[in-house]
Amino acid sequence: MKTDIILSGVGGQGILSIAATIAIAALDNELYIKQSEVHGMSQRGGAVQSHLRISNKPIASDLIPLGESDLIISVEPMEGLRYIPYLSSAGWLVTNTKPFINIDNYPDKNELMSTITSFKNHIALDADKISRELQSPRSSNIVMLGAASPFIKIPYESFEEGIKKIFGRKGEEVVRLNIDALKAGREFAEKAIHNDAG
Repeated sequence: MKTDIILSGVGGQGILSIAATIAIAALDNELYIKQSEVHGMSQRGGAVQSHLRISNKPIASDLIPLGESDLIISVEPMEGLRYIPYLSSAGWLVTNTKPFINIDNYPDKNELMSTITSFKNHIALDADKISRELQSPRSSNIVMLGAASPFIKIPYESFEEGIKKIFGRKGEEVVRLNIDALKAGREFAEKAIHNDAG
């Protein structure tokens, strides 16, 4: 069993919280995990990416080879497409549709979405909108984790436990809001998968 994940987005969008939740869930299931350094955190709004490898066997390298990633989780659509060369033919792209426009020549949103939807295995959702509807605008990253969770070979309940451990010191309300965000993302993905299968 292995799951190779690329996390991408821009600084300040909560990539570290996604990685930490997955790591705790993996360790709670006695799995091996390796994470590359998070690159690009030097400035808020700068590009950020990290490789996350999970396996039931020891992992030699923390870097995922081109064409071998099982999953890209992107909290920003353009950043998700940047790492497509890493995605395996059976891999999934799970991306937020809400752009973070931090450069002058940011691509046209319709063209971005057209490229994203051209991939057979994709889940595209407006995580910012979903988190606002939950009265928790800062939890859009956890909505994204929920949407990606069906493609990570770890029991869903373990992600909830990870959230409790990471956000517990911030109080019960913050934990509840993040678990609600996780559930909302998961439900969106399950519905999208079911509709595609139907």
